Amino acid sequence: MIPISESEILSVKQRFGIIGNSPLLNHAIQVAMQAAPTEMTVLITGESGSGKESFSKIIHALSKRKHGKFIAINCGAIPEGTIDSELFGHEKGSFTGAHEARKGYFEVTDGGSIFLDEIGEMPLGTQARLLRVLENGEFIKVGSSKVLKTDVRVIAATNVNLLKAVEKGKFREDLYYRLNTVPIFVPPLRQRGDDMVLLFRKFTTDFSEKYQVKPVVLTEDAKNLLMDFPFPGNIRQLKNLAEQISLLEQEREIEAATLDQYLPKEASSLPASIPGKKGQQESFTDFSEREILYKVLFDMKKDMNELKKLILESYHSGGLDRSIMKKHENLFEDVDADRPYEERPAPPKNLPMVLESLTDKKELPEKSETKKYEEDIIEDIIHEEDDSSLSLEKKEKELIARALKKHQNKRKYAALDLGISERTLYRKIKQYDID
Repeated sequence: MIPISESEILSVKQRFGIIGNSPLLNHAIQVAMQAAPTEMTVLITGESGSGKESFSKIIHALSKRKHGKFIAINCGAIPEGTIDSELFGHEKGSFTGAHEARKGYFEVTDGGSIFLDEIGEMPLGTQARLLRVLENGEFIKVGSSKVLKTDVRVIAATNVNLLKAVEKGKFREDLYYRLNTVPIFVPPLRQRGDDMVLLFRKFTTDFSEKYQVKPVVLTEDAKNLLMDFPFPGNIRQLKNLAEQISLLEQEREIEAATLDQYLPKEASSLPASIPGKKGQQESFTDFSEREILYKVLFDMKKDMNELKKLILESYHSGGLDRSIMKKHENLFEDVDADRPYEERPAPPKNLPMVLESLTDKKELPEKSETKKYEEDIIEDIIHEEDDSSLSLEKKEKELIARALKKHQNKRKYAALDLGISERTLYRKIKQYDID
């Protein structure tokens, strides 16, 4: 095979509008260019939104079939009951609604190429029909017994692991190896480094030319933040982000704080990955399930102990007042959290309190059975708090220290990993004097 030069790769990028200089991207383009002149079947793998269809167009345009038809089909978008008819055609009266005969895509693209996207979603029955086309170039229309011939090059793509689908019995093993003659891996956006910034600039420039506005530019901190984001939606998500910022922001220079407002926070909690050291990705699932379960139980225990303290102090004071609520503010930090505690409405003064009735000395005789029962409960609360406090606090301090070490003292990511707010984490760091 004749080696592909860098200038040839650059020419293909310009022709098909591919932006980026990532080594992984260049390798994928090189493989596509080498496979194009052959008649080999190609399987393109990569995440959704990573640009797999562009590679199918490269292969067709650089092949001997470039003057033939090219059709792109999304197998996942066609209902299972009609996909055979769509791909292979049908005869009149072969099923309800078949009022006339129809040619399928394999017949229409004879002499050309067909791109089968999301091939992993294809039903098993259709997979058997496709295998016959790949091996013999033969197919049968739905409702017919006549064998037809076609000369079509198949380019397939998937965003799922087909080998795992084979193991689960959802994909034919013989079809997998027949399709995977030439594998091409399209890298996700998070593995392409500086390509993110180049693509962002391309999308904002296109937007500015279309709507006659000045393009937005990113500061260095904003560029670093952009490259740290995992972008599970890949190029599609980046394009939407660039257009959204171009439309909504008045300032044309975008700083990191402004960009952060547009990055979806829920994406950071996905198992995909979050930034650790620069250029390195770490998963939230690094903490074992046992530790996560312990943390959940630990948090519940802490809240119960705090509630016990609240009840105890309310008992001694004759009811809940604002000073007690203020002292135990952390119990309510997730409720109405947008306002400082002092600005939240006080409870109604005439609100009936159960504790008040329990401590009404006019209704209960001195040292009554009820009084003795209450004192026993309080004594149990005090003893239980003393027994559990030290061990729980030690474990909490250990978990916080581990999370901070894992994320190089980046409190935002440590708080996400621990499942608490940054404000709570900051308070815990001060409480336990963690360096």
